[in-house]
This record gives sequence, C-alpha cells and structure tokens, in this order.
Amino acid sequence: MHGESGYGLWTLVILNSAIFIFFAFSFIKPQTTTDWRSLGAFSAFVVALFTEMYGFPLTIYFLSGWLTSRFPEVDFLAHDNGHLLHFLFGFEGNPHFDPLHLASNLIIVLGLFLLASAWRVLHNAQRSRTLVRTGWYARCRHPQYLAFILIMSGFLLQWPTIPTVMMFPVLIWVYVRLARHEERQSLAEFGDEYRHYMVSTPAFIPKLFINQSHSAE
Repeated sequence: MHGESGYGLWTLVILNSAIFIFFAFSFIKPQTTTDWRSLGAFSAFVVALFTEMYGFPLTIYFLSGWLTSRFPEVDFLAHDNGHLLHFLFGFEGNPHFDPLHLASNLIIVLGLFLLASAWRVLHNAQRSRTLVRTGWYARCRHPQYLAFILIMSGFLLQWPTIPTVMMFPVLIWVYVRLARHEERQSLAEFGDEYRHYMVSTPAFIPKLFINQSHSAE
C-alpha cells in the first residue's frame, strides 16, 4: 500500500492556516492586547496543525518505527493515513467518515459558530461600555475562549500530532489566564454588577437554563 507522499504541500499549509486565522480575525477584530494574545495562541496551534497535516509529518516520522511494527500494511506517508486515531481505534474504510472524524467536524463547526456569535455580542457591548450578559454570555462568562478550545479539540480528534497535543494544555492555561485578566478588568469597571454576574454564571461550561429576566438585561 505504498504510494506517493501526501506531504510537502506548503501551499495548502499556507492556504488552510490563512483561512482559519482570517476567520478568527474577522470575528475577533482584535483591539486590545488580550484580543491579540488570544488570536496569537490560536494561530500558533493552527499553523502547527496544518504544517504537519500537509507540510512535514514530524509525528509520523517520530513514531515511524512503532507505527510500522503495529501496522506493517499501512503507508503512513499517504495523506489519508495520517489520521492516526483511525488506525489506533481499529476503524476501517475511509477515515474521513469514521465516527471520530465526523465528531471532530461537528465540534469544529460548533466552535466556529460559537466564536462568531460570542464576539459579535461582546463587541456590541464594548462599544456601548455595558456589561455583556446576553446571548452566549448569559450561559457562560467566556464563550469566546470556549470556542477556541472547542475548535482545537475538534482538530486534535481529527489529526493529533505531538506538537499540537503538547500545545493544547498550554493554550488552555493561556486562555484561563486571559479570562482571569479580563475578569479583573471587568470587576474594576463594573464592580458589584460583575460580581453578581460571576456568581450567577459559570466561567466556561455553559448552563442549559438561563434566567430570562437576566438575559434580557
């Protein structure tokens, strides 16, 4: 099952990275240092991901001895075979249609939808200098960072690599720190109003049911 290598496609690395970074940029519209940091962390993950997906398969080379002994019939330099979890979980057929890949696509789409929805509401509130408590912000305090985490989780489920697996917990830590920094700023600006919001609304895990009177404020 040896065929042509599916890597060294640097045009696809640049194109795919640019698409996802531009999408995030278009909704975040970074203005503050915090905005740029959140976008920068996400961009680093995306570039590392697509570099291995289409450019240079560092993880496959690093694990080549173990992969060859475990799956001697598989040519892992063929692009479709870079879906390592497809083989590790024993799925058969086209890896693009296995349960993990389908689940990853759903998670990525949900993350992109959440990112677009959350930042639109946030920037409207920033322009009016009011505390945002509507939309997704009625369900959790930091839906924008949750969106980034969902997108990265989806990509990890679809195409895990050593660099991105190592980066993932670090980036979660970065987003938690950014969230705490934003909360200190909000406490300084809104005082007791934000303290009440913190008590009634979880940080990252959205609540299923919301108080309609609060969400309408």
